[in-house]
Order: sequence, then structure tokens, then C-alpha cells
Amino acid sequence: MPLNLAGVAALSALLFLCVSVSFFSIVEAEDPYRFFDWNVTYGDIYPLGVRQRGILINGQFPGPDIHSVTNDNLIINVHNSLDEPFLLSWSGIQQRRNSYEDGVFGTTCPIPPRRNFTYILQVKDQIGSFYYFPSLAFHKAAGGFGGIRILSRPRIPVPFPDPAGDYTVLIGDWYKSNHTTLKAHLDKGKKLPSPDGILINGRGPNGVSFNVEQGKTYRLRISNVGLQNSLNFRIQNHKLKLVEVEGTHTLQTTYSSLDVHVGQSYSVLVTADQPSQDYYIVASSRFTSRVLTTTAVLRYSHSAGPVKGPPPGGPTIQIDWSLNQARSIRTNLTASGPRPNPQGSYHYGLINTTKTIILSSSAGQVNGKQRYGINSVSFVAPDTPLKLADYFKISGVFRVGSISDRPTGGGLYLDTSVLGADYRAFVEIVFQNDEDIIQSYHLDGYSFFVVGLDGGQWTTASRNQYNLRDAIARSTVQVYSKSWTAIYVALDNVGMWNLRSEFWARQYLGQQFYLRVYTASTSLRDEFPIPKNALLCGRAKGRHTRPL
Repeated sequence: MPLNLAGVAALSALLFLCVSVSFFSIVEAEDPYRFFDWNVTYGDIYPLGVRQRGILINGQFPGPDIHSVTNDNLIINVHNSLDEPFLLSWSGIQQRRNSYEDGVFGTTCPIPPRRNFTYILQVKDQIGSFYYFPSLAFHKAAGGFGGIRILSRPRIPVPFPDPAGDYTVLIGDWYKSNHTTLKAHLDKGKKLPSPDGILINGRGPNGVSFNVEQGKTYRLRISNVGLQNSLNFRIQNHKLKLVEVEGTHTLQTTYSSLDVHVGQSYSVLVTADQPSQDYYIVASSRFTSRVLTTTAVLRYSHSAGPVKGPPPGGPTIQIDWSLNQARSIRTNLTASGPRPNPQGSYHYGLINTTKTIILSSSAGQVNGKQRYGINSVSFVAPDTPLKLADYFKISGVFRVGSISDRPTGGGLYLDTSVLGADYRAFVEIVFQNDEDIIQSYHLDGYSFFVVGLDGGQWTTASRNQYNLRDAIARSTVQVYSKSWTAIYVALDNVGMWNLRSEFWARQYLGQQFYLRVYTASTSLRDEFPIPKNALLCGRAKGRHTRPL
């Protein structure tokens, strides 16, 4: 398994510090450490044939993959060589008891220019396919993203044979404008235009190929790292067998194409069972008036020739097709997850919920500028990360309850929205979408059960159609236009967790808030203390983390 071991010598002193004083060494001393040394720079990229200023990691666009195994400790030293603050976040990595390392502004101070910060993560009790991305200043529109894979430990059975190859496939919409231009557009209170194209692994049409051999089966880890569009993914003359979604092994259903909504990740198996030639891999936009399409190539060894004819078409605006597919994605109850017990051993449908939270999106003008919100609140970032303000008990940064757990029906307004929740509560969250666009939401720190999706308004009677047996567990879920989606989540991870729209312009302009999962306990069993190397900014500047 390829690992980036560059910089290990330079980090030896840091390793000694981590091993000797970190909470990982106390709690999980037997788990391996993997080291990554990343330099984040600007560089010229040409994904759609136009020169742009992209964000590179170790000179790569997209950035390098992270390969790991369940429970590994990842030591990722990030050097910020940009001319502005920078943060990386880890979509789907649960940061158990450790929201300080989440890499969003509500939890982590930005890395100043010409400085470095070492993330100390543990992929505790996780498997599957995820990705990382830059979370500040609309950097996501410039690159800086890459794939994360967490393999099962050797003794844990996986419900399919080892594939002949394992590929990361990052798909997403893209603009020809630099991220600074797009950010300035949003800062002026304007909406973004439609994207200019679709990329596969940072390349435009036929810019990348995946090599296969006749008769062998390959795993493709597909993540939609784009800014707004749901995408349909398909391979000419080949079927996609779905096997994993954001850390959960699925029933192995076969599809001709798969809708991957923005922010989501899927693993599929593809068998090279066609005549030896080249075939189109296609990603195209869904639910858009103008369909954007791009292609890559599935290349057989000893191929008889290049791809021929037009790429195969896919669904465009059909919501029912996508809704039915979403309902068909279910958990494989007999497969092991990160532990040897079957995934169906946790009977979520038999647990009484302790609270129902209903979240409704909205769009509008505030002070003459375009803003977006949840339950009428449009989030504004404070001068100090919320988690640090909470830890140091700095008043005036945020107020728990600054966002209602129900739609208020009032007009959109600005606030630093934080919703309080109790540790170990079992919560029902309903996303109500009364708008004409499809939406996608992500919750950091958790995997939740998607128990229901349907059109219209959610009511208590909607619970009659919930899947209380084998709903898929994931961290990012779509909400169709004029529709609702319901999830169940066990709040077993103390911290300050970002719940956000994955439509990135909406996230940037306020469609997000923080869920403060709180306990009065100070035990390390419930939450780790602040990292010794935590950056301190805003009103936390000059404070101290912890003594050695």
C-alpha cells in the first residue's frame, strides 16, 4: 500500500512528542501510525483547457490519496504555502471524541500563511470511502481535495473478494473562473452562475483512463467533490455493483448508473466482462436545465481500439428514478463493519427517539445581499472558533439555542447559530425542502440512518413509511425538491459538529450551523482534551492548551 513517508525524519521529534504525551498513546497505543507531509501551494492547472490558479498538495491536483486501515492514527503535517489562511477538513471521518481536529472554522483555527499544523486523526472504528477538502474561503473551487480509503483489518471479513484493482474516482462540477473571482462574486451578495463543466480526477473529457484486464473485477471509490450539482455516473456497456456507502457495506445491488449527489461517496465493483476495447466512463449533471457531461476511459489491456460513438446517455431531470434508487440502497445486515459483529446487530428501529429536530432551508436577501439559511438563521462565522470558545469558556462568541429546532416561519436573519443537544440522545432529524432545487446535507462527526425520503411536507404520519430495519448509514444525504428526508442519529460523539449544505455557495453564505453535543463529564472516555499543538486565534489567542 503506497504511503507518503517523506518528512518522517523531520517529524521524528514530533512523533516522540505525540507518542509520549498524546491521548492516542494513552488510549490506543497498539494502533499503527501513518505519517504524511503535505505542502499546499498554488499552481497552474488546465482542467477545462483554460489556465487557472489551482491549489496543489505536494504538486498534485487532485491531492494524494490517504490509504489507511481501521483504527490507524494519521499524522498529517500540512504546510500552508498559500498567501492566505487554510484548513483541510475530512468528510466522513468521525473524529471520535475529538472535534478539535475536524478542520472547519467552528472547531479549528486556520493555518496562517507560511506556517504548518499537524493534524492528529484516528480513523476509529471506521471503514470505507471518503475524501478531504479545503473548508475556508471558497478554496474548494480551486482544488486541494483528495480521496481517503479505510481498509478493514486483516481478520475482519469483507463481503466480496479482493478486487484486482482499487481506484479513486473524484467527480464534480467545475468553473473556469478562479476561486477568488467566485468568492468575490458571493461576497458582493450575488448568486453564482451555472458551472462550466464536469471533471473526473481533475481532468476534462477523456483526460483520464483506468486500466483493466479481461475477466477481472475492480473497485471504484466514487466521490462527488463538486460545488453544487448532483451527478449521474455510468460506464458504457458495464454494470455497477454497489458494495459500500460512506463506511457501510450495502446490499449488493446492481445498477446501470448511479446518482451521486454533491458531497456523497460510493464504492462499486465493475467486472471487465466485455470485449477488449476502450469504453466511456461518464459523469453528467442531474436536475439541471443544461446537462453538463464529461468522460473518462475504461481501457482494457490489449484494447482493440479507442472509444467509439457518442457516450451513453443517462437520466436528466427524473426525480422519481433517483428517489427509487435512493430507497433501494440498504445496509447489508450480515456483513461485518469495522468490527467482527454484523452491521445489523445494532437495532436502531427499536430505540425510542428522544427528540425531533426539523430543519428547513431558505434563501433570501439580508441587507441587500444574497444569503441562505436553516430555520431562518443565516450562519455568520465568529472571530473565534466555537469549540475553542467553549473549551476556554469565552463568553460572547456564541449562544446555545441561537437556532430553533423547528422552522420559525420568520424572515432570514444573521447569527452564529448553535443548536444544543445532549450526549447519548437518540434524535430524529427531518430535512424539509420547500425549494425547487435538490439539496444535500452533511453532518460532521457522525454516521446516521436514512430512514425515509418522500415528496411533499413531512408529518408525524410520515413515520409510518420509515425503514426501521436496514436503512443505509451514512454522513451525507440528499433532499429532493419539494420533499423531505428523515434520519436517525445516536449522539454518541461529544463535540461541536458542523451540519451544512454541500451546495458550497449556500454553505459559504450561511446554510449551516453547529450542533453542540454536550456532557458535563470531563472524562477522557467521553471527550479528549484540547490538542497540545492546537492553533489559538481570535479571543483564544494567548491562552494555553495543556501543560506537558
